[in-house]
Formats: sequence, structure tokens, C-alpha cells
Amino acid sequence: MPLRRPLPLLSLVRLAALGLVLALLAGCGGDEEPARVPGAPITEAEADVLAQVLYRNHQEGGADFVVTAPFAEGALLTLTGEVDFARGTGRAQAVTSYPEEGRPDDTRTLFFTPDDLWFGDVPGLAEALAGAGLPEAGYVRRPITTATPGGTASLVDVLVQLVPALSARQPDDPRSFLERDYTWQGTQSVDGQLASVFQSGSGARTSVAADTELLVQYVTRLSDQEFDVTVTLADHGARDIALPADADTVDATVHPEIAGALGL
Repeated sequence: MPLRRPLPLLSLVRLAALGLVLALLAGCGGDEEPARVPGAPITEAEADVLAQVLYRNHQEGGADFVVTAPFAEGALLTLTGEVDFARGTGRAQAVTSYPEEGRPDDTRTLFFTPDDLWFGDVPGLAEALAGAGLPEAGYVRRPITTATPGGTASLVDVLVQLVPALSARQPDDPRSFLERDYTWQGTQSVDGQLASVFQSGSGARTSVAADTELLVQYVTRLSDQEFDVTVTLADHGARDIALPADADTVDATVHPEIAGALGL
């Protein structure tokens, strides 16, 4: 599905960072103190944790992820896979489902780097390659696009850039979060983990696990869109993701007619 031009990737990274914090002080204090209510400003302790969250993702090395994007009424794109935060690479199964329409799911296998995107399990690929006199291949590789000349971008391209962007090579300055409008929104369970939920001034919501202080969920709305994208992380740790071999890949920059014929 084509989208109007999304926020620049650095803005998405900043939105991710601006919403992350742990309510270390929630529920602590004397009996005389009023209970903390959703919408309360963040504390200095929370800002300290906030400044480390994206950096901790980078230190952990990677994670499993699930991304959901209900991009149209009755249509849902789900990416399920794993990401190597250290290298910005990942793999996923992308499923577009239309439960309200009764249409069959559309499933692809994806691999990605900061620059390129591989598509596997593409219907018609074998026939297109044979028709062009090219060797058999299981994947089509093309550059990741942020926007077309018409100002649109593929939703898949946006999502495979958003997931690796939830990491940083160094901590942020805690003071920057105290100067802005970030609030504590309560607690919730994410895949069985108790997490504190925080909301940035832009409306992005982030859940941070109470025990590990790791990011477990991030929810944001893409620029000029009417649906929320939810990224859920689990099983943080190092990942070693082997990309498809060149011998099993057709390069769409060399053979654009193949990608065009397959709608990639």
C-alpha cells in the first residue's frame, strides 16, 4: 500500500527515544503521599532510565519482534521476525491479512539491511525469471526506498527501517527528557511482562519492562496516517542473521523489469 511521505527516519528514532522511560517511583513512597495518576510528569529517575533504553537495545544485540500495521479497514500487515540491532539487519515473515473480506493471506519472506530489502516466496517469480532467460532464484533484492518521486513510500520499507531504529550507539542526555512533555500512563502486561507505559508529547506510547528495564513495546502513528503501528520486542539478545546468497538472488537494480512485473 503506498503511503504519503513518512517522517524522516531520524525523526522516527527521536520519537522512539522521546517516549521511553520506566516508572521507578510509581507506587513507592509514604502513605501520606497521593497515588500517582496517569498523565503525571516523568521523574529524574525515569529520565535516567529513558536515556539508556535505546542504548540498551544496542548493547543487548538484537531481539525478536512483531510489527502490526492495520493500514486499511479490514486489512492488517504483520511482520514477525528478528533483528540484529548491532548491524541493522533482520528477517521476517510478512503477512497481509483481510479477515473481514475472507480473502486468503498474502505471505512473503523478508530480509533487510540498512540499504536493501529481499523478497522471497513471491508468486510468479519463477515464471518471470524463466521468461527473461535468467537463472532460477528464490529472492528479489532492491534498495529500500524512503519516498518515490511522487512523495509516497512502501509501508514495508517504512517498517523495516523503523524496527532497527529502536536502538542507539550511545545513551541520550537525561536532561533532554525532563525539558519536554512526557508523561507516565500506568502499567500493562506485554507478553506476560509487567511494563510501565509512557507517552510522548507527540502521542507515541512506549512500554518498558519493570524488571529488566528493556523496551518491550513501542506504538506510534506514521506521519499523515490514521493508523497506529505497534512494535513488540521479546527475547533480547545477540542475533546472527545470514542474508540470502547472491546466487539465489536477482538484483532488481540490474533487472528492474522483474521487480516491476512482480509489483516489488
